[in-house]
Amino acid sequence: MTASTTVARTGSPIVEITSLSAGYLTGGTVVTAVHDFSLAVRPGEIVALVGESGSGKSTTAHALIGLLSDNARITGGSIRVGGVEIVGAREKTVRSLRGSTVGLIPQDPMVGLNPTQQIGTQVAEAVRLRGIRGPAVHAEVLEVLRTAGLDAADQHVHRYPHELSGGQRQRVLIAIALAGRPELIIADEPTSALDVTVQARILDHLESLVRESGIALLIITHDLAVAADRADRVIVMRQGRIVESGAPAEILVAPADPYTRRLIAAAPALANGGVLEPRFRETGNDRSDHAAILEIDAVTKEFRGRKGRAVVALNDVSVCVPAGRTHAVVGESGSGKSTLLRIAMGLETPTAGAVRFDGIEMSGLSWRRQRPLRRRFQLVHQNPYAALDPRFTVRESLIEPLVSFRIGSRAERHARAGELLDAVALPRTALDRLPDELSGGQRQRVAIARALSLRPDLVLLDEPVSALDVSVQEQILDLLLDLQQRFGLAYLFVSHDLAVVAKIAHTVSVLDSGTVVESGAIADVFGNPQDSRTERLIAAIPGRRARSGREPSNLERESR
Repeated sequence: MTASTTVARTGSPIVEITSLSAGYLTGGTVVTAVHDFSLAVRPGEIVALVGESGSGKSTTAHALIGLLSDNARITGGSIRVGGVEIVGAREKTVRSLRGSTVGLIPQDPMVGLNPTQQIGTQVAEAVRLRGIRGPAVHAEVLEVLRTAGLDAADQHVHRYPHELSGGQRQRVLIAIALAGRPELIIADEPTSALDVTVQARILDHLESLVRESGIALLIITHDLAVAADRADRVIVMRQGRIVESGAPAEILVAPADPYTRRLIAAAPALANGGVLEPRFRETGNDRSDHAAILEIDAVTKEFRGRKGRAVVALNDVSVCVPAGRTHAVVGESGSGKSTLLRIAMGLETPTAGAVRFDGIEMSGLSWRRQRPLRRRFQLVHQNPYAALDPRFTVRESLIEPLVSFRIGSRAERHARAGELLDAVALPRTALDRLPDELSGGQRQRVAIARALSLRPDLVLLDEPVSALDVSVQEQILDLLLDLQQRFGLAYLFVSHDLAVVAKIAHTVSVLDSGTVVESGAIADVFGNPQDSRTERLIAAIPGRRARSGREPSNLERESR
């Protein structure tokens, strides 16, 4: 640590929260979400706020930037931003602090981005707030997009959010936050949708801003490995209260609270010190008697880009999912994972190659002939906001597939809805809630429950646990394994989190730029990778720096 950084961290806090209490108005009563919370963040400091879904992390962050929902109430305490008290302040005063003093990287890119505007226009709006005008705006837009890790930024500026992958959209949000050059950046789950190499590059950049320029960073995350790797100070929250606070090494080595110990034990990357420990030890030499439920055979997919140019999303890709087994697909954002899922679901037609479900060729089948098959495979989306109808209660969302396929009586459907909530560790009181009354993690669990309602043979999972805190993530993974064992389910599991993949998958394919670069048993691919791109993904897994306290290797630096 340099002397200048040390001095910076002892300066006046950019943000100072004192005895904050806040909650949400429900039925005429304020239900407290944050209790007597105090925090000071100084220039040049990285603070991580860690806790499970519903612990009060996001409520604290939104109170800090004046973006609480209409039914939220601050019932006590003080929040000073840049020396200005914002509790009770006029909206004009709070607005003047956003962007220039405090920038926010929101959790969900589909909510944070305007679907009707090109991304270049949205980033330019933040750039102009700094007084930049003319041709310099475009140059600055490209610069911040590149800084946020968006490759080929000049090709993306004219695209709309729906034309980008989930990871690319998240990087646009990061660029918008950086564009205002704030004194403090609040990063609310900033890398939950990113693959490990891009995640490392983004966090490296945010960390370098802190170390070199004195900008402060407040990371809101359920990923204890990310927090421990990056933060100077980790604050653990539970049910709106601080249960533990300290340096990452202290908390990881000797956590004082049982709750913190449970979080560490549930985090795959931390539990093994960043080393991948596959659950299934079989290798390519082991025999498998499982017939294929899904075969993607030599599939190529081309899209027509601007000016009629062909864009190859997948190139001669073959993937096989055996019945009752889990095959994982991993790769960086934009590698073709989501396109592969859409082709497997029959939502896209391959340019070349074949897709077979239980031996039946899917291409060319009419809707009437496909419908009986569609009951047998279901999709869990990456984004629970997009997966759930905001007008439907949880109960209505869960029984909708049953109604569509005319399964069960009304009473049986309602009973099934309750069973599904039990399975994904949600209380039955959630049945009559709307999606916007649930946390992000709770919404994702409802989406998983909905996919299981028809008891399918195959479930396609698109980053299904990326929005969940580690303890609930562990519950969901254990649930998926249990269901697989009991009912013979097969999973096509797409994820950027290799530690999660190691816990659930039997086999894996590594995608890069639309091509399979390595495929095989988990124990073979993760234990002895043959391709440098696989090595790069493994080297970027968070949790290693926190445990070892060492500098990253050259390979780790290259991956970032």
